[in-house]
Amino acid sequence: MSDRNSEVKPTAAVDSTRKRAKTRSKKAEVKRQKAEGKHPTPHTPHPTPHTPHFLPIGKIVAAQGMKGEVRVYPESDFPERFLAPGTRWLLRSHSTQPEPIELIRGRYLDGKGLYVVQFAGVTDRTQAEALRDGQLFVPEGDRPPLEEGEFHILDLIGLEVFDQATQVVVGTVVSIVQAGNDLLEVQRGQTGAKKAQTLLIPFVDAIVPVVDLQQRRIEITPPSGLIE
Repeated sequence: MSDRNSEVKPTAAVDSTRKRAKTRSKKAEVKRQKAEGKHPTPHTPHPTPHTPHFLPIGKIVAAQGMKGEVRVYPESDFPERFLAPGTRWLLRSHSTQPEPIELIRGRYLDGKGLYVVQFAGVTDRTQAEALRDGQLFVPEGDRPPLEEGEFHILDLIGLEVFDQATQVVVGTVVSIVQAGNDLLEVQRGQTGAKKAQTLLIPFVDAIVPVVDLQQRRIEITPPSGLIE
């Protein structure tokens, strides 16, 4: 989601659905990126006919210890996705259809930007290793409530962006880049033989005063030079 008046969080935290544009824990995201030595992978597994109504929340990256726990790289801004017991959906690395899996408990791995979770029926390292590279999902309708001024990232993707003063179309939101403040990555249309260009627009009230999800449009008041 995104909160344009506070510090940013992850992307993906695509809760992504979730993903929100601004994360609830920017510091955690920074720690995670430093620990990994790279930016989080922006793409989730290719959609399949079996997963159109699921939202990616994380990826299993490794086994943890000898008792069946696994490390999960979050693609969601909501810690409860990895801490609260309940059903999640697992898409194994070489499968095309997610299967339900029961999360028993989880904890945040401080300093790593990862969560350690335990699933029902996974009791040793061999079973945990078999889950590596699996993608975790929740049903699309399972969206935690947002505060005023916050948005789910998926709701922002695809919105047209207009210059508020001229009402000229600037482009279309194709991604959210998380930095000190979230940035809207806006793809401009092709001009003649030129390839489509992208702009990075700070997602803050002063520059993005209007986000209208019903009309599927964003209005910006760009400072001089931002979109030239």
